[in-house]
Amino acid sequence: MQPAELVDYAKTLDCIHCGLCLRTCPTYRLTGAEPSSPRGRIYLMRAVAEGQLEASDATYRGELDFCLACRHCESVCPAGVRFGEMIESARAGLSAVQHRPVLARLARWFGFELVLRSRWWLSASASAMRFAQRTGMARLLGRWGEALLAMPLVPPRSERAPLAATHGARAPRRGSVAMLEGCAMRELYGRVNRATVQVLTGIGFDTHVPAEHVCCGALHAHNGELDAARDLARATIAAFEAFGDDAIVTNSAGCGAHMKGYGQLLRDDARWRERAQRFSRRVVDFSEFVAAHAPTAFSTGAVRELGTLTYDDPCHLCHGQQVRAQPRTLLELAGARRVELADAEACCGSAGIYSLLRPADSRAVFEGKLAAFEASGADVLVTANPGCHMQWESGFKRAGSRARVLHLAEVLACALDAPAARRDG
Repeated sequence: MQPAELVDYAKTLDCIHCGLCLRTCPTYRLTGAEPSSPRGRIYLMRAVAEGQLEASDATYRGELDFCLACRHCESVCPAGVRFGEMIESARAGLSAVQHRPVLARLARWFGFELVLRSRWWLSASASAMRFAQRTGMARLLGRWGEALLAMPLVPPRSERAPLAATHGARAPRRGSVAMLEGCAMRELYGRVNRATVQVLTGIGFDTHVPAEHVCCGALHAHNGELDAARDLARATIAAFEAFGDDAIVTNSAGCGAHMKGYGQLLRDDARWRERAQRFSRRVVDFSEFVAAHAPTAFSTGAVRELGTLTYDDPCHLCHGQQVRAQPRTLLELAGARRVELADAEACCGSAGIYSLLRPADSRAVFEGKLAAFEASGADVLVTANPGCHMQWESGFKRAGSRARVLHLAEVLACALDAPAARRDG
């Protein structure tokens, strides 16, 4: 490949080098080193594209891996730099020319090409992880085993059962929606999917789940596997086109941000470009949809029994989708005792599979979040993304904290007053 093909060179020219991104970048906060900042990484990408730096350069490769792709820099950038798209493109270019060790290539193939494309392999992998956790065999797996033991316990198979294809409205019918079941969400947090359905049907919406769909491709894109991400995007679009123009509700911030970007991902595919754009316009985060359709459907009593809640913004919800107010509004409507979390828009260190690939860096990023939670005096951390959910649970486990982690959908399911929903229609 030519150097200019290894990055999205045109986008690197948008950076005006102002430095406002520096204070928002979690890796720059850790190191204070310019190459570990968004601006510094853009300099490196531009140098590769202009042939001044080899893509094999250790600093370049290291900084692309070190970045969490949290996109916090995008929220403060006065020039509108789309850093998320840049880092994905640069990682794809690096993947095309990088000669990884055999075991590393095998691990990527197993994860991205086999497990994340197959419901059977996802379920089998989750069962194997649960077995390793419960028997202690994880300790034989070195660094990967340590990561498994730090994770929350994978739920039993009964809790990982697929959702039914159709769930009828439990209140006066107001319409229908399609829902993304997800890959990681189903295997690790099936209860969140069930809570999501409970809320959607409880406010009057038939909820449809495409039975054969597996993965939206977000993890592939974030890790530079753009060809596979495009394949999965096409499959996702086809699966959801069966539901006409119904809104596509997602309870995973990372998936939602990625799916809203399908038009950009498939911009060079003449056959799929318009279909991708139509699809992306239908995608809506769970909090967006519920806030728009059910402002009076919640009890004010049940949630207060949970204790004091605080909400942590998932990066791909606040920075990727610009959704900030709706989750907080819903918690207020549910009658929650809520306190604000300091620096709530800072990354928690999960970043998809980053916490597995770079556990030490992930934990270092999380330390500030844990300190902020402890200072808040809250009993429950509320999130809206499976990776963040897992990161907070793992962090509380390491710290010996008894604090709970709940998805926003679980809180609202607890608060949902079905009789009131029926009355208010």
